[in-house]
Amino acid sequence: MKLGAFSMSLNVKDLKVSQVFYENLGFAIFAGNLEMNYLIMKNGNALIGLFQGMFENNILTFNPGWDENATPLKDYDDVRSIQDHLKSKNISLNSEADNNTTGPANIILTDPDGNLILIDQHI
Repeated sequence: MKLGAFSMSLNVKDLKVSQVFYENLGFAIFAGNLEMNYLIMKNGNALIGLFQGMFENNILTFNPGWDENATPLKDYDDVRSIQDHLKSKNISLNSEADNNTTGPANIILTDPDGNLILIDQHI
């Protein structure tokens, strides 16, 4: 199963403070903006999303169809195919993609330790 680009989506208290902290670790702004209350920070292949006031907990995020530069991939597993695979393994989903659509969609699941996983396809 090809899940695409991986990032950690962090719930931050102060976006500007977090931005400076991660810049000091060698990350640079890749996408987003302060006015929208989120930044995507990149260091090599590592991606961290900083989100202020958007969700309660940190989230593991995968983007089928994208590499770590948000470049569309020719060969990837559609989120609906991933959803069907997970359901065939009896993995419960918190939210599902509509199998009657194509293109952008997402699913959310929770791992055995309560960590949220977002599989978010943008193409």
